[in-house]
Amino acid sequence: MSDPSLSDIFSADGPLASLSDGYRVRPSQVELATAVQQTIESGGTLVAEAGTGTGKTWAYLVPALLGSGKVLVSTGTRTLQDQLFGRDLPRVREALGVPASIALLKGRANYVCHYHLDRLQGDDRALKARAEIQQLRQLQSFARDSATGDKADLPTVPEEADIWQRVTSTRENCLGQDCPRVRDCFVLKARRQAQEADVVVINHALFMADLVLREEGVTDLLPGADTVIFDEAHQLPDTATRFLGTSVSTHQLQDLSRQVEAAGLAYAREAAHWSDQAKRIEQAARELRLSCAALESIPGRRVTFEAFPQPAEFDLAREALALALDDVGRMLAAVEEKHPDLAAAARTATELGQRVHQWGRPGRGAPEQTDGVAAIVRWVELGLHHVRLHAAPLSVAEAFSNYRQGGQAWILTSATLSVQGDFSHFISRLGLEGAHTLRMESPFDYANQALLFVPRGLPAPQSPDFLPQFVSTLMPLIEANAGRALVLCTTLRAVERVALLLAEHYDSAGHSWPIMRQGVGTRRDLLERFRTLPHAVLVGSASFWEGIDIPGDRLTLVAIDKLPFAPPDDPVIEARLRACRERGGNPFMEFQLPEAAIALKQGAGRLIRSESDWGVLMVGDTRLVDKPYGKQLWRGLPPFARSRELQAAVDFLARRSE
Repeated sequence: MSDPSLSDIFSADGPLASLSDGYRVRPSQVELATAVQQTIESGGTLVAEAGTGTGKTWAYLVPALLGSGKVLVSTGTRTLQDQLFGRDLPRVREALGVPASIALLKGRANYVCHYHLDRLQGDDRALKARAEIQQLRQLQSFARDSATGDKADLPTVPEEADIWQRVTSTRENCLGQDCPRVRDCFVLKARRQAQEADVVVINHALFMADLVLREEGVTDLLPGADTVIFDEAHQLPDTATRFLGTSVSTHQLQDLSRQVEAAGLAYAREAAHWSDQAKRIEQAARELRLSCAALESIPGRRVTFEAFPQPAEFDLAREALALALDDVGRMLAAVEEKHPDLAAAARTATELGQRVHQWGRPGRGAPEQTDGVAAIVRWVELGLHHVRLHAAPLSVAEAFSNYRQGGQAWILTSATLSVQGDFSHFISRLGLEGAHTLRMESPFDYANQALLFVPRGLPAPQSPDFLPQFVSTLMPLIEANAGRALVLCTTLRAVERVALLLAEHYDSAGHSWPIMRQGVGTRRDLLERFRTLPHAVLVGSASFWEGIDIPGDRLTLVAIDKLPFAPPDDPVIEARLRACRERGGNPFMEFQLPEAAIALKQGAGRLIRSESDWGVLMVGDTRLVDKPYGKQLWRGLPPFARSRELQAAVDFLARRSE
């Protein structure tokens, strides 16, 4: 299709105009759609930053639906995935009048497993609370009546409810074709529909899981495609790092212990003392946690393999755990033909044993591999009731870029991919050298709609006085705005402190407006309350910096405590910075600053979501204007009006609130 045809589709009297009462022609949207179409036709790579309000979703959906090949659309969140499949794709398809078929595909943990649901129904001891009895009844009815089995379609059982882990399958405990309920399997139904559809909506986690499985020779997760479109593409580097790494937790070991005992006693009682073997795994997991006691006094309670204090006891415990998993895996493998549950337990034990073995290689004293993309960082994380062994690659560039199938077009888009128009940081992290880049400015009138306020005289961010003075400065803005504020913090500790300080100010001033904070309720519940309650303030950390779309007068003040530099004690970041220094680079300028710039732009993007939105963005960290590098950060933000005077910000809010 030629450019004029796209122009007609997006014109004021075109087919899309009927989808929105406030529809207007956006030249940047047409330009982006044209670039997407050309990339699909050429099989190239497009990295496109589309500012808020560009209309990027329709800009890529139109060419995707009009093209002749199969398309995967991958999103960063299941929320956007559901929105695309349930609303945007059907509406655009109907407006265009094209016969393209669409499908939704998620990871198996999102679908009820009939087999595991039946097992839970027959095990009264497995239900942990009275609420779970009611949830089980709802799940049984849902599994019987649902066409999809997707837990997003059963809101009465919260997504974070523990019972979901017991009524869904994992790759290790799935019985596959041996399952007595294979004909009813929701996962297989969803995969068959995805194989047959023209456009399939997936998420980044599923895309990366497919990458990992294909390296292991498993090719039945995602269908082949001519084009892959990555929305919310800024999340891809971190998602890839997580999936290309591995982890083993004592929670997994406890689950395996229960699985071994139940399957062994039920189907191979005479073959071994299964209760003893289950206890052996539990004891090995307990010894591993005890060997990590030294981490109690380490900030963050995590440490790299190389820096583990007094590691002898830990190394012995890890080796004993690996041996126990190997032994149990062999015992289960010897009887696995007796029942699929035994085979599933054998796979799990073998897989976990291999991970524990691999995690310890190379051993202490062996030379570490620090160059090249294969370099791995290993660390131990100690929780209140668990230990996790993590491993992650320092770079995902080669693995990610090599996964691409020949001739496949890739489109990567987000509102935050560049640093002042420079895409090199994002491109290098994913190995996309040679990609065509495009940057679309937002059509919003930021200079009149919003004000960036950086207060004068606040203490340095590391000062113990910083948060109290940050909140004291924020209070006049909250009062002028009558609440309606989102406060974004860089740490969970700061979230709790800011919420407490706000409550103290509210008590002194006699305000009864609601204060909500991350950790008290689910993210979905907090956002729903924020949208509906008048005068609300919501305080959140990492997951609240993006994916929040609250246009209108419910959110007219966004306050950010500190510049979002990644914590240097994060083991992966620490290793990447060290590798950068070792090759003669500048880790601050090459990694930390670009990452902070993209994160800051994400947080700032919560404020103005439509042409009629307005508000104040307060950044309490004066390094934004006091440090030489601050200019690079604020120049990457939307072109807000700017002030350092508190009264100017108060007046802006008071004037608009009238």
